[in-house]
Amino acid sequence: MTTWTSLEPASTTVDPGSSTTVRLRLRNTSDIVDEYRFEAVGDIAPYVSVEPPSIRLFPGTTGIVELTVAPPRTPDATAGPHPYGVRILPTEHPGAATVTEGNITFTTFMEVRAELVPQTVKGRFRGRPKLAVDNLGNTVLTASIGGGDKNSDDLSYEIVPASVQIAPGRAAFVKATLKPRQITWVGQKQQRPYELSVRRSGFEPLVVNGTYVQRTLLPMWLMTTLSLLLALTVTGLILWLAYKAPVRTLAQEKLQQTAATALPGEPSEQPAKKPTPEAAPTVQPKMPAAGGGGGGAKKPPAAVEPARDPLPITSKDKPNLFVQFAQERLAEGAGGCKLTAAHTVGKLDMATGQALKCFQQASDSRYGQFSQLVKTDGLGNLGRTTMTALLAAHFTATKSLPLNPNELSPEVPWVRNILLWGTQGDFDDGDLVTTVKYTKANIEYLRRTKQLREKSTQADTDRIKEYQGQFGAEQTGVLDETTLAKTKLGWVHTQDTPGTVTAKDWLPAPMK
Repeated sequence: MTTWTSLEPASTTVDPGSSTTVRLRLRNTSDIVDEYRFEAVGDIAPYVSVEPPSIRLFPGTTGIVELTVAPPRTPDATAGPHPYGVRILPTEHPGAATVTEGNITFTTFMEVRAELVPQTVKGRFRGRPKLAVDNLGNTVLTASIGGGDKNSDDLSYEIVPASVQIAPGRAAFVKATLKPRQITWVGQKQQRPYELSVRRSGFEPLVVNGTYVQRTLLPMWLMTTLSLLLALTVTGLILWLAYKAPVRTLAQEKLQQTAATALPGEPSEQPAKKPTPEAAPTVQPKMPAAGGGGGGAKKPPAAVEPARDPLPITSKDKPNLFVQFAQERLAEGAGGCKLTAAHTVGKLDMATGQALKCFQQASDSRYGQFSQLVKTDGLGNLGRTTMTALLAAHFTATKSLPLNPNELSPEVPWVRNILLWGTQGDFDDGDLVTTVKYTKANIEYLRRTKQLREKSTQADTDRIKEYQGQFGAEQTGVLDETTLAKTKLGWVHTQDTPGTVTAKDWLPAPMK
C-alpha cells in the first residue's frame, strides 16, 4: 500500500438538477515522488467530475481533490442511495491502484404531465377519450384518476384503470367512457366541457380539460329529409284527390253515323285524321352528364375534373423536392433514424424507404396508438402526416414557441411549412408555391448554406388558431406544448384520408 485516502463526507445528499462537493484526501506513504490520476466509477460515474484530474505528491505529503456530483433533473437520476467510487492510479506503482468508495443519496422530485387524446370527442350515447399520463419524476408515481363536469352534472364517467403506478420515465394510458345522463333527440348538438384529473397524495390534482360534443339522436339532415318526404306525400295526396279523369263519350260519334245514313245526299263529314308519326311530338333525348356524343341541341361544355388523390408519395413516384427534404432530414438523424446508405436524391428508393419506416415506427413506439404516421400514410410512404412530423421534429423543446413579430427568425419558415401540411386537406396551386418556397428554405437550413429569416405576421397566428380549432384545442394562436405535440404525432386536418392535390405542377423536381 503506497497511499492513504479518505472521503469527506463519506455519505451525502444532493437534489437532482443541483450539485454537491465531496473532498478526497490522499497521502503518499511511499518513499518516492509519485503522480496520481483519478477516475470516477460506478452507476453514477457520468455525474461525477474530479478536479484536478491528477496531482503530484512528495513522500509523506497529503493532497486534496474535489469531487463534484451533479445529477440531472431527469427520470434517469432515480431517487435513493447510490454507491460510487474513485479509482486512484499511481504512475510509479501502477499495480497498487485502489478504489475509494462513498455513498450519495438523490432526493425525490415529482413531475407529471397529462394529455387528453383526442381533446374533443363526439357521440350520441358515449365518448371514449384516452388520458396519457407521463411520469417525468425520479420515483414511482402512484395516482388515481377522476372525472367531473364543469359547473354541471351532465355526464357520468367510467375510468379504466382508476389508479396507476408508473415507473420513472414511463407513461400509462387511461381509458375513459363518458355517457350523457339525458339523450338529446332533436335540435342542435350540445357542447359539454369536462375534466379528468390526476390525483396524488400530498399534491394538488393535475386537471386536464376536454369537450364532449353530444349529437342529437335524430340528426338535422334526417329531420329535413323526413320533412321533405312528408311535404311531398301530402302534396301528392292533395293532387290525387283533386284530379278528375277525362270521360270520353261515344254519343256524338253514333249521332254522326245515323245522320250519314238518313241523308245520303249530304256530304259526310271528313273523319278526323289520326296523328301521323311526323306529327307526333318529338321527345328530345336527355343530355349526357359529360363527354357524350350525338347531335341535337347545343350542349354546354363539360367541366374537367382535375386529377386528384396522388398522396401519399410512394416509391413509384418520380424524384421530387419533398422526398429530398425527407432524405436531408433523416440524414440529420430525425427520430433517432439516420439515413447513411447510398440513395438517389429525391427518389423514395429502398434506402430512403427503410429510414422512413424507422422514423414512422419510432413514432409509433413512442406515442403508441396516438401516432398517425403509418395509419394515414402507410408504412414507408411520405404523406401529409409523415411530412408534418418530420418538420416538427426540428423543434426539440416541449414548451411554447412564441413568434416575435418584430424579429427576423429562421424558425418562421419551419412553422409555416408545418402548418401548411397540417391544415390543408387539398393542395392547390397557391399551396404548392408556398410549400416549395419553405421546403427549399428548410433544406438550405439543414445544409447550413443559408437561413431564410422572416417575421411572423397575423396570418401565422390565424393559421395556428385554425390548426388548434381543427383538433378541438383552445385557439390561443401560440405554438404551445399541446399544439407542438400534435404536430410531432403527425395530426393533420381530415386525418382519415390521405389528402388530395389539384395543383398542376405537383411533385416539383429536387433542388441542386
